[in-house]
Amino acid sequence: MKIVLLPSEIATVLVEALPYIREFAGKSVVVKLGGAAIDRKSDLALAQDVLLLRSVGVRCVLVHGGGPQVDAMLRRVGKEPEFRDGLRVTDAETLEIVRMVLVGKINRDLVATINSQAGNEPVAVGVSGEDAGLLTVTPADSAFGFVGNVTKVRAELIHRLLDDGLTPVISTVGANAEGQPYNVNADEAARAIAVAMNAEKIVYLTAAPGLLEDVEDEHSLVPRLTAAELRERMGSASVGKGMIPKLKACADAVEQGVGFAHIIDGRVPHSLLIELLTDHGVGTMIRKEKSW
Repeated sequence: MKIVLLPSEIATVLVEALPYIREFAGKSVVVKLGGAAIDRKSDLALAQDVLLLRSVGVRCVLVHGGGPQVDAMLRRVGKEPEFRDGLRVTDAETLEIVRMVLVGKINRDLVATINSQAGNEPVAVGVSGEDAGLLTVTPADSAFGFVGNVTKVRAELIHRLLDDGLTPVISTVGANAEGQPYNVNADEAARAIAVAMNAEKIVYLTAAPGLLEDVEDEHSLVPRLTAAELRERMGSASVGKGMIPKLKACADAVEQGVGFAHIIDGRVPHSLLIELLTDHGVGTMIRKEKSW
């Protein structure tokens, strides 16, 4: 059911957003979209959010994963996905499928969705971490195969796109100095990009409300944490292994200079706007130190 606001209620929402617009105008926000939160309806709302933020001067960069979609394609070719400590084991065949799904499918779909909402001036541009050495990586533990850790981000390329009025949509396949592609954990790639850009915020859009006290209770949201408090919770039995790379990336990001990290529910329409431009927010916010 569509909720219709009165004109006075709409005005109240806009006035509430004004100080946040002033605060974030001209600043960079890196948004990481998890594969579990990718679907047509959510992507459409996200596209509208990104375009609105762009229109008020926020320099928005979208970084995406695609784990469930990669898993589905692997199973279609008769290959069972393999994970260790929440990270994908990537042999040569899996790497080929990762590149095909992330770069050739998800990235193109996201770019098309954003541009479909942009009117007569398409603004989204798809970029792979392999392009122009955007993400330089070195091999991670050999047990993971072709999985790389980001060692360098050419942030000036991203800033150049933003300066030209474009919205970068980045797929997280990087390459080493010899040009060998590597799968990169999207949470970690987004963290590296946000740090290199000196971003004001990094926002993780997930298929969960945020960090929960009890994973069985979606109402047990933890609204605010410091990086140190977050690291303490990473060893908790209530935190699934798949969430650990995300939590680590949030803690690392704020400790390395990003102002705020957020974990929010990408399934909620316009959750990005609610988190950034309203008093209440919708997820978990992480800062380096307590200031609330």
